[in-house]
Amino acid sequence: MLVLVLDSSTPAVTAALAEITDDVRLLASRRTVDARAHGELLSPQIAACLAEFGATAADLTAVVAGLGPGPFTGLRVGLVTAASMAHALDIPTYGVNSLDALGHAAGTDLAGTDAATGPVLAATDARRREIYWAVYAAGGRRLTDPAVGAPAAVAGALAGLGVTTAVGDGALRYAEPLGVPVRPEPRYPDALPLARLAADRVRTAVPTEPLTPCYLRRPDAVAAAGRKPVLQ
Repeated sequence: MLVLVLDSSTPAVTAALAEITDDVRLLASRRTVDARAHGELLSPQIAACLAEFGATAADLTAVVAGLGPGPFTGLRVGLVTAASMAHALDIPTYGVNSLDALGHAAGTDLAGTDAATGPVLAATDARRREIYWAVYAAGGRRLTDPAVGAPAAVAGALAGLGVTTAVGDGALRYAEPLGVPVRPEPRYPDALPLARLAADRVRTAVPTEPLTPCYLRRPDAVAAAGRKPVLQ
C-alpha cells in the first residue's frame, strides 16, 4: 500500500511516501522549514517524492494528513491539497493530530531507554507567544487534550502531570518559562509517526475520513459585523 503523507501544521512543510504492510517504512520524503511558503513548497515536494520512488499519483492508495493544531493559512494548505488529491484519485484520506506525531515519536523512545523519565510534553509554536501542547506517556499514549496557551501558564499544568522532558519547536522556543529539559528532536511532526498512527485504518480500508482541521482558537481575520455608513 503506497500512501502519501503530508503535514503543514508548523513551519516545516512535509511530504513523504510510505509503504504500509505489516510494518511501515518511508520510501521518500521531503521537508523544508519556511513558515511563509507552504503553498509554494508542498506540491513540488509531492512531485519530488513520487519521482524519487518512480511512482505516479495513480499508484497511491490513501493520503494521510496532519490535522494540526496549527496556524490557519499553513494548515489549510496541507489539508486542501490532501483532500483535493484524494478526491481526484478516488482514494481515502485519514487524519492524524500533528501533536500526536511528536508525542508518538518521543513516547516510543521513552518506552525504550528512558522509560523512567516520565511523561513528555509535545509543543509547537502557536505564535502570539503561545504554544500548542499535549502530554504523552511512554509508548505515545496521549494524556491530555491538545490545548493552546502561554508557556508560563502551561508550566503550572506540567508540574501536576509529572512531565520531566519536552519536545517540539514550541518547547525549544520557550524552554525557560516551561521549566523542563527539552530534547532537540523531534522538533517537527515527522512523516513516519504520522503514517504509523494511520496504519491500522489504511490496512483495514476504513472509509475515508473528513480532514477536519484542529485550530483551537479563532482566526485573526474576522468578517465585519455590519456595513459602515458611507454618509455621516
